[in-house]
Amino acid sequence: MLQPQAPRAGQLPSLLPKSFVPIRIGPAGGIVWQGRIPNPALPELRRPSVIYLPPQVSTGTRYPVLYLLQGFRGSPWQFSSGLELATVADDAIASGAVRPFIAVAAPAGLTSLYEGEWAGPWEEYLVRDVVPWVDAHLPTVRTRAGRAIAGLSAGGFGAVDIGLRHPGLFGTLESWSGYFKPFRDGPFRYADARELAAHDPSLLVRSEALLLRRLGTRFYLSSGSTADRRTAALAIAFAHGLDALRLPHALYLRPGAHNGRFWLAQFPEALRYALPAPRSTMRLMTTRPVQPTDTAKEHGWLAFPATSNAL
Repeated sequence: MLQPQAPRAGQLPSLLPKSFVPIRIGPAGGIVWQGRIPNPALPELRRPSVIYLPPQVSTGTRYPVLYLLQGFRGSPWQFSSGLELATVADDAIASGAVRPFIAVAAPAGLTSLYEGEWAGPWEEYLVRDVVPWVDAHLPTVRTRAGRAIAGLSAGGFGAVDIGLRHPGLFGTLESWSGYFKPFRDGPFRYADARELAAHDPSLLVRSEALLLRRLGTRFYLSSGSTADRRTAALAIAFAHGLDALRLPHALYLRPGAHNGRFWLAQFPEALRYALPAPRSTMRLMTTRPVQPTDTAKEHGWLAFPATSNAL
């Protein structure tokens, strides 16, 4: 899936192992690289990850990292190609809206035909292998405050589920058109009630609320509001739950569907929330509670709750 205009690896310096090759260059010089992050538990996994390095990346600077989880069926190329990661990230950094950052999208599933969840071996791969590998190879901020996790569709569920199950690892959790209860598929196909409850964000967020408030964990939820109303209702309901628990969060609704066009439209706002530049302020159109029938024609950028000091 290399693009014809992709430069040859020897033309560009990289902080990554030599096996990584550049596949996209952003307008300001940020580069998306492609290569394998080893998975010792599944050595047969040959699918590549994609990693975005910002313009003028330097070993003398520590960068926050945004971990991106694909939807299913799919691949990390959903971000590098479909959502124009290099362009959107470069533009956000150049505008001063976000700080320079690294983004990492690792695969889940042995092939792109996988239709499951970010759980079981794929949760373990991300937490036990990908995050430590990135910290060992790149100049990252190696604290939870320096890590955000986001995903689209099933990846949105995975981002919130994994983030809540590992509260010491990620500081910001983002669900783009995700859901908040596990489906009986993939690793959950034969799960019992106890295992399902252990992967249920609507339960986990309540049981861990005190710790999450102490840690300052932040949430960003987004959904298309016109052609994806069911997902929008789930996001609104989860946002109300976060409001009741006094957990900082933001909800982004706008006309759209459950597709790449919507995810691309909300991508800049998702970056601004996860990686705000120092002393930046967010554009808040309203902070009133929103009912499931509200649409983005009435509310473009919705923030919850008004009591959050993290926003």
